[in-house]
This record gives sequence, C-alpha cells and structure tokens, in this order.
Amino acid sequence: MVRICLQVMSLQSETSHGIPQLTVHSLLHPLCDLPDESPQMEMLLSAVLGEAVTKSINFLFRKCSKLQEQDVEDRLRRILLRAQVIINEAMGRHITNQAMLLQLDMLRSAMHQGYYMLDTFRCQYHDEMDTKDQVLSQYFSLSKANSLKGLCYSNRNTQILEQLQKTLDNLSSMILDMEEVVMFLASYRRLHCQPYSMHLLLGNCMFGRHMEAELAVKFLLHTQSQSPEEIEVLPIIGPGKVGKSTLVAHVCKEERVHNHFSEILWLHGHDLTDELAFREGCTMKLQNCVTNLNNDKSILVAVELVGDLTENAWNRLCSASKQCLPRGSKIIVTSQSETVVRFGTTQALTLRYLPQEALWYFFKTLAFGSTDPEMHPRLVQLAMEIARMLNGSLNGANIFSSLMRDNFDIHFWCKLLAFLRGLIQNNLSKFGDTPFDLLNQNRPVEFERMATPSVEFLVSWQYQCSSQEETQTPTIRLQDVIFGSFQNHGKFDILLWRSQIPPYYSYFNTCEIRKLKTTGTKRKPSMKTELQ
Repeated sequence: MVRICLQVMSLQSETSHGIPQLTVHSLLHPLCDLPDESPQMEMLLSAVLGEAVTKSINFLFRKCSKLQEQDVEDRLRRILLRAQVIINEAMGRHITNQAMLLQLDMLRSAMHQGYYMLDTFRCQYHDEMDTKDQVLSQYFSLSKANSLKGLCYSNRNTQILEQLQKTLDNLSSMILDMEEVVMFLASYRRLHCQPYSMHLLLGNCMFGRHMEAELAVKFLLHTQSQSPEEIEVLPIIGPGKVGKSTLVAHVCKEERVHNHFSEILWLHGHDLTDELAFREGCTMKLQNCVTNLNNDKSILVAVELVGDLTENAWNRLCSASKQCLPRGSKIIVTSQSETVVRFGTTQALTLRYLPQEALWYFFKTLAFGSTDPEMHPRLVQLAMEIARMLNGSLNGANIFSSLMRDNFDIHFWCKLLAFLRGLIQNNLSKFGDTPFDLLNQNRPVEFERMATPSVEFLVSWQYQCSSQEETQTPTIRLQDVIFGSFQNHGKFDILLWRSQIPPYYSYFNTCEIRKLKTTGTKRKPSMKTELQ
C-alpha cells in the first residue's frame, strides 16, 4: 500500500524524465487477485490519486501565479508612491480651486483603499506562514484574510489578483486624470515645510477633512447678497467625537478667515439652554464684542451645541445677532442633531466617521512612527486587527496608536489585542454596544485591568475642556488604570486623551474602581484568564 502511494505521489517527476505514465489500472493490477478487497482498494486508491492530482494542480498554479501576483503588487506599490507624492505636495500648498480639491479628495480616498488592500493581502500571506507561531496563534486572526481560507488555493489567488488589479487600474486612471492638477500645483504658494516623518504631520494636523474645511472657508468669505438684516448660518452636523469642533477651530485659524473678521466669538450649549443664561451670557458677549471694536468689520460667531436647540432659543440668538452684529457677520453652528439644519441659510456640512481604509492609513502611520512597517509584518497584522476594532473612532486611534508606539513590542501588542477583544465582547453582552460607541454616546463602559482581571472599573460621564478652561486637570491617565500602576479605589477623574491640534481639547472621564465580588466559602480561581 505504501509503495502504491509513493508511486502516485511521484507521478509528476517520473513523467518529466520520460518514464511511462502510471495509470489507475496499472496501480490496481497487483491487487486484482483479491476479489473481496478490490472494490474498497479501488475506491481508496482513486481518492489518493485524486488528492495527489489536486495537490499537483495547486502546486503548478502556485508556481505560475506567484510571479503574476508579485508583478501586480510591485506595480501597485509604485503607483501608490506616485499618488503619495501628489497628495503630499498638495497638502503643503494653499489650493482654492474647488474642482482640484474634489479631484485630490478622490485620489486620497483611492490611495487609502490601495494601501489597505496591499496591507490586507500581505497580512494574509504572513498569516498563512505564522499559523504555527505560538506567540500569535492564540491572539491573532484577520477576519477578511481568513474569510478566504475556505476557498481552494487557486480561487483565493484569483480573487487576490482581481482585487489588486482593480485597485491598480483605478489608481492608474486617476493619476492620468491628475496631469493638469500636477501642473497647476506649482502655481499655489506653500503653507508649511513637511516634517521628515509623516506621523509628525498627521499627528499635528486635521486628518481627512480638507474638502469640508475649504467648503466652510468658501461660505465664510462669500460676499453676502441677501438683505442686511439677515445673517448667514452654516450648520455642521455629525455624531459625537467625529471632529466638528476641530473642523471649526481649523477654519477659524485659517489666515483668510482670521483677516476677514474683526472678532471670532465662541458660544457653548450652556449659553443657550435657558433664557436667563442667554440674556446674561450670550447677549452680553455679543454686545461687549461689538463695543470693543474700532471698525465696522464683521464678526464670526461659532456656536457649539451640546444636545438639541429649541426654536425659542434660536430665535433669541437671531434677534440678538441682528441687533448687535454688524453687516456681513456670520454664524457657524455645530450639533449632533439634524434639527439644526432647518436654521441654516446654506446647505449643511455633514461629517461622518472615516472609512476603514482611511482610518487604517492614519492609525498605521501614528502607531509605527518613524519605523518602517514593512520591516515588521507581524506587527502590521496585529495593528490591522486592532484598527478594525476601533469602529472608526479617531479618538481611539490617537489613544491606542500612541500607546503602541511607546511600547513597540510584539508581546505587548498581542496583550492589547486580547484586551480589546475581551472589552468589546463584555460590553456587547452587557450593554449591547461597543465601548467606543458607548463613550461617544456618553454611556458607561466597563473595563478590566490587563494585569489584574479580578478588578474592574466603570468609566462614565465623559466631558471635555479647552486648555484655557483647565485649572486642576487630573494627572491619572486611562492607561495607568488599565495596566494596574494606579491602585486606589473609589471614584475619580481620569485623563482619556489630550489633543495636540485646535481647539486643543482635553477629554476626561469619571472612573470608579471596584473589586469583583466572590461567592462561596472557598476561594475559587477566576474564570477569566489573566494575560501572561
């Protein structure tokens, strides 16, 4: 039986040396004298031969498609570099043409998609090689890469080639269409010198909102064509922590906007909640602002709402604005509620969470810093899985990328991945939502410490304040509580994250640490596994 199997497995090598090809009949011939066993043996040998032929076909296909796949990846890498050059050059220039901005925004999205596809397929290749790795096997599994494992090798590679080729064709076509844009880029003045490391640039500027920022600037600089009594209003809506205040702060910091308005006045939601607060707060701010001006230049009022806005409160704001604000003044109002759209005099700007591809580009750049990700393919796998769990949260991307960059170690990243999985599963089972969505909705989130899972803590009531409003800010960070370096119990405030870009908000949470209750007279081991 062993001799027959060896003959089958050596079928391809023997035919290549001119030896006559074996057939199923010739293999079965020595066993034809066993009439009772011949049907079973024929079925067995047919199965063995079929498996051998399948392996041979997969082997040949692998050899033939490997070069083609490598060629497509190399071409995609080169075209991505060309797209990166165009995007980086455009980010450092003052572009006002709306059509060029739209083309650049489309190219930027296609570039993010290309890097995402390239990293996904690279991770799949290393995932197949690292299945026996004891460090990664218990922590890591790429959902999108593993979804192709059920297919045969040839079909999987066909899908890889098709998706890579589609991304390559899309990017190539876009870059050809950008020839005029590249020619005109040199005519726009430079804004800044790009840092040597890309993570320094992305970590200190607004990411992914270039098109929205230019639309807001265009609204503010537009000459008013309506009656002098009416003030133009731009609503900006979107879910919590999506970047509405960051967008307004960057727009107000823009040199063109800063020079166009004599004063920029910020109003918060608590100024509009009741009539007393409005009269003593909002109206006084407007009157004092106009009184202190030495000219008749217009004023920009930025209203940041926390919650919904009633019709009466908005009417009071408009009435006070008409009385106090000079001609040409404008209002920007930000809110999570779509009801403020009806207060606008122009089309509202709607901000959404970044797509997965853009978030991955941002997260990978910050997590690896000045380190080349291609030199650490296993860490790229872990980072990609962690980025998928963030559910589009920019705050989460900033927090965890900084944590990973400061602890650039595969064992720590594995522990962090396992911790996030347990955190998500625990909050889904108890609260029905992911922890990032719960925080954005200002709902409580239950955490466990990585080093001591017998202790849990509840994070609730998130609030934020600017650097000017900070008096006695908490020095306890979220990672200090998670990793167990902070041992106190009870309620206290923790620093979740401090933004390095305007409006320079610091995000805080109320935290309560408590020990898990044990039942029974005997001490039983914890059901939850402690990370080693």
